[in-house]
Amino acid sequence: MNEKKKKDLYIREIKDGIVIDHIPAGKALVVLRILGITGDEGYKVLMLMNAESRKIGRKDIVKLENRKLTRDELNKISLIAPTATISIIEDYKVVEKYRVTIPDVIENVVKCSNPMCVTNSGEYIKPRFEVVEKHPIKLRCVYCKRFTTIEDIMKQF
Repeated sequence: MNEKKKKDLYIREIKDGIVIDHIPAGKALVVLRILGITGDEGYKVLMLMNAESRKIGRKDIVKLENRKLTRDELNKISLIAPTATISIIEDYKVVEKYRVTIPDVIENVVKCSNPMCVTNSGEYIKPRFEVVEKHPIKLRCVYCKRFTTIEDIMKQF
């Protein structure tokens, strides 16, 4: 059996949709939560966890048939899976492939961890963060200046 056939045994191809690859091991379920996938939506979901990866050691893969990603979803995924790649699939072929990128400013994606921050006051003020560090992720609220780490972010998903 050739190498391509061995890979297909792990996780089958999809006709149209997205493939999120190179997710750090153990984070695929968080990615599904970010996307609001619970299994009731009718999307075909294929997931592989803890697969071997030459690039990052162990990785997860998520395939979603007939689904696209929004900019906010991409930003959220970039925070918890900065090594992820996104492939757009049409008629079983990859028509576009790119790496997620962590933007310099994160707006309305995660909440400030400071309960006294104006963004948590009940008034509608969008949370806005400057990205201070990308690996590991560290954000600073533009309003109260409190730092938010990956641990704080993971609690929100």
